Amino acid sequence: MRIDILTAIPALVEGTLGLSVARRAKARIDVRVHDLRLHAPGRHRQIDGYPYGGGAGMVLKPEPIFACLDALDSEPDEVIFLSPDGELLTQQMANALSLTNHLVLIAGHYKGVDQRVRDALVTREVSIGDYVVSGGELPALVLLDAVARLTPGILGDATSALSDSFQDGLLGAPTYTRPAVYRGLEVPAVLRSGDHERIARWREEKRIGKTLKRRPDLLNKFQEVP
Repeated sequence: MRIDILTAIPALVEGTLGLSVARRAKARIDVRVHDLRLHAPGRHRQIDGYPYGGGAGMVLKPEPIFACLDALDSEPDEVIFLSPDGELLTQQMANALSLTNHLVLIAGHYKGVDQRVRDALVTREVSIGDYVVSGGELPALVLLDAVARLTPGILGDATSALSDSFQDGLLGAPTYTRPAVYRGLEVPAVLRSGDHERIARWREEKRIGKTLKRRPDLLNKFQEVP
C-alpha cells in the first residue's frame, strides 16, 4: 500500500512518522511526504493567497497541489482532503480504505484550500470530528494511523484490531492486567476464572452496557444490522 501526504508543513508529519505505530507503518507501507512549497511557482514559492471577495485568513493556492499530483508516478484510488466539513471518519471507512492500493491525503492549512482543488482533484473529503484544528496535518496522521494499523504486521497481535471499539458497532469492554489487586481495586473474578465462555459473555455484556450509556446512537445502529 502507498500513501502520499501533501502538506505545507512536512516536518510536522515526518516527525510523527518516526514514532510508534506510525514508524512501523512507514516500514511496511510506502508513505511519502510532499512539501507543497517545492511545487509552488515563482521565486518565493508562495503557496497561499488572499481570498477573492475579501474576508479574513489565507487560502492554499491551487497551483502547488495540482502540480504535486501531476508529478506522482501512480494513479491513486482516492484523493482525500482532510476538512472539518467532510464525511466523518469511522472504523468502517478505515477498514475500506485499508483495502486500497494508493491513497493521497491533502492536508489543508490556513483558511482552507482553493475550491477548484476540491472540485477537480478530490474524490473524498474526510473529517475527524466536529471541531477545527490549525491544519490538516494532524487529521491526516489520524487517518494514516487508523488505516495503517489494519495492515498485517503493524500491530504486535494480528487479531488486536479485530476487537477494537467500533469494529462491529459497539464500544470496547473494560480491560485489566496484573496485579489482580492494586490499592484495593480488584480485577473482576470472571476474568481470572479461566472460563472463556463466561469471559466472552461478560465482555459482550459490558460492551453493550458501555455503548448504551455513552453512545446509544451506536447501539441503535448495531441492532439494525441484519
